[in-house]
Amino acid sequence: MKSINDIGRSIVFLSAVLLAGSLTSCGIGDERPKDATDFTKKANKALLAELPTVAIVTTGGTIAEKVDPKTGGAVPALSGKKLLKAVPDIAKVANIKVVNYSNIDSSQMTPKLWAGLSRVVDKQLEDPLIKGAVITHGTDTMAEGAYFLDLTLKSNKPVVFVGAMRDASDLSPDGPANIFNGVIQVCSDEARDWGVTVTLNQYINSARDVRKTNSTNVQTFNSGPKGYLGYIAMGEVLRFNDRLDRQRLPIPKDLPKVILLETFAGDDGSLIRYVADQGAGGIVIEGVGAGNVDAKVYKAVKYALSKGIAVVITTRVYHGGFFPIYGDQGGGETLEKAGVIPGGDLTGPKAVIFLMLALPQVKGNHARLTEYFKY
Repeated sequence: MKSINDIGRSIVFLSAVLLAGSLTSCGIGDERPKDATDFTKKANKALLAELPTVAIVTTGGTIAEKVDPKTGGAVPALSGKKLLKAVPDIAKVANIKVVNYSNIDSSQMTPKLWAGLSRVVDKQLEDPLIKGAVITHGTDTMAEGAYFLDLTLKSNKPVVFVGAMRDASDLSPDGPANIFNGVIQVCSDEARDWGVTVTLNQYINSARDVRKTNSTNVQTFNSGPKGYLGYIAMGEVLRFNDRLDRQRLPIPKDLPKVILLETFAGDDGSLIRYVADQGAGGIVIEGVGAGNVDAKVYKAVKYALSKGIAVVITTRVYHGGFFPIYGDQGGGETLEKAGVIPGGDLTGPKAVIFLMLALPQVKGNHARLTEYFKY
């Protein structure tokens, strides 16, 4: 990684070249003038050769949406190259390779699409010239998508999920700055060994621990008591914390059907019985408190277990996770003794992803599956 002084000299040099009117923005801008001098062409090539190369893989989301004047609603509208035209200074930081994977709202994302995305990103990162990848993705399911790739990517190169809370038609869209900061992060040696991150509004979160906490505010992602990994300011990455651990799981040929259910006061367990009868491969239950359920739900859970279905218990509470404290019917301790697998501090949606990937590896071995969740 070059020093800040080296980067400063490069930017000064780049500004001089720009005044000559000859530099393109890494394949996304206008073509060089035909009358450009050989000297300027060589200078451009020399400068670009000094910069790292970053793959930007686009999937859609608010960051790529504009308001449809007919309906008044935001819809997918921008390709990867159009997205980058709003970030011209990115050319001062890195050479960019754009890969358009999809252009959908993240409410339409699926584990199958994330599996394909994981393979595409790994393929890009096999190139020794590529420093890392920035993935543009909708924020609705970004936390889950980032976690899926954190578990399944083979490469150890930095991968940064970015997005936007305001679409490209907004008075002050946040997407361009988030893309720029994502590239800054990939290029920084301070961002090493973090695995996949979710980086918005300058804050860097671990894919495992991050969750969306506000439906409209740009400061929506945080990692609760575990805190941020870092912060991006003035073009530099400030490292706060290390990533303590990271699990890896291969992508199976077929992803099993795993259902997420949240319990509530008065729940009679009928949905659990229905899901069990429909042939689910696994069930994740978001319990109340530290991971407790009603006595009727407990009986429904035992019914699912009797059919050989893996059941994981988490909590709908934002922070703290599952703890086997209570011994009454439906209490966390009782559930664990009955064979329910503790989901630790994983959110319900992330426990679904983990169970989906882990089930094909254990082939019905309950003890082994339980150990996977203890990691």
